[in-house]
Amino acid sequence: MAVLDKLTSQEAIELENKYGAHNYHPLPVVLSRGEGVHVWDVEGKKYYDFLSAYSAVNQGHCHPKIVDAMTHQAKTLSLTSRAFHNDMLGKYEKYAAEYFGFDKILPMNTGAEAVETALKMCRKWGYEVKGIPENKAEIIVCENNFHGRTTTIISFSNDPVAKKNFGPYTKGFIKIEYDNLQALQEALENSNNIAGFLVEPIQGEAGVYVPSENYLAEAKKMCAEYNVLFIADEVQTGIARTGRLLATCGNCTCEDKNCSGTPEVKPDILILGKALSGGAYPVSAVLANDAIMNVIRPGNHGSTFGGNPIAAAVAMAALEVVREENLAENAYQLGIIFREELAAFAATNNLVKSVRGKGLLNAILINDTEDSSTAWDICMKLRDNGLLAKPTHGNIIRFAPPLVMTEAQLRECVAIIKKTISEFKK
Repeated sequence: MAVLDKLTSQEAIELENKYGAHNYHPLPVVLSRGEGVHVWDVEGKKYYDFLSAYSAVNQGHCHPKIVDAMTHQAKTLSLTSRAFHNDMLGKYEKYAAEYFGFDKILPMNTGAEAVETALKMCRKWGYEVKGIPENKAEIIVCENNFHGRTTTIISFSNDPVAKKNFGPYTKGFIKIEYDNLQALQEALENSNNIAGFLVEPIQGEAGVYVPSENYLAEAKKMCAEYNVLFIADEVQTGIARTGRLLATCGNCTCEDKNCSGTPEVKPDILILGKALSGGAYPVSAVLANDAIMNVIRPGNHGSTFGGNPIAAAVAMAALEVVREENLAENAYQLGIIFREELAAFAATNNLVKSVRGKGLLNAILINDTEDSSTAWDICMKLRDNGLLAKPTHGNIIRFAPPLVMTEAQLRECVAIIKKTISEFKK
């Protein structure tokens, strides 16, 4: 079979099932093209993308500025490894450090890699700066977290599907309830060996759980009081997704009125990925100031591809698009409309229990049990009606369209969602 041979959807799915590991359960749709907020399957049917590759495609599919940067750099110099300097990395590091307001950036490729990097950096800081005894450093994490699926990361997960039969597990983590300041206070008081607190500003994979208004700000204050690093995993929530440049509101690019009443929190360590490249290339990063970042020295950490010239060019273009097209402001405004429309609908429909989210990261809770197929079946009907979304945790449907969406397009999608759920029969 030639690479360019056209396949039917069924043929493509059968090939994956036969030759690929079964580590995902995709919605049965085979996509072959994307542009802006739309994708097309191999038969030519057009859909609204309401997942954005788990928020990697905030800037829309195949954004011309990002694609141009990638193809130009790919024709010039693609990879040197870090054995040598290249002429793009320093420019990107300066651009990103200033963009997010940190002294330095450590470039990686995937979100999980960036989380692992942040954990190593935090522990090393704990030993060399805070003075924690060797091999005693502990990091506080939250229940129902999702930070990736490496062996270390699943060690502090409580998702049995991600964790069971992958042990033995890495020690050194303390799990507390999310959005519980008292639990954080107790954990900080009970050990002198806490190096950091790793937290998602919004728990996306767990079902778009938005914490209380003051949670992040108060947690940061507590961490500062106990000389503990506040580590924000913004792989999914960052890069304008929640209506601000960062969900923690550091270095906000949208108008001040959008952040009214929400305290600004600047993490000690910031983790980014996904939309850092606009979905065009694997790019992630860890950002921190010198007092933390300088514990990393030659040989301590690295990546053959991390900081490669294509990644540098793509990331700068992707971040430029966010500013030039006011994507944070657009996500903020459209998010209000989305939640207002669906909350009003939920009040009249017994199948939708609640609506929650921030910016264009939202979810609806289906009025059924987690082990039911109702949310999946609704997503199948949404697919039939031209909109792609995916359930998470059984009875929750996450909605996260590209941030380049217009109000007219959003309202058309809201109409599709309402119609689909109104006509749905279990």
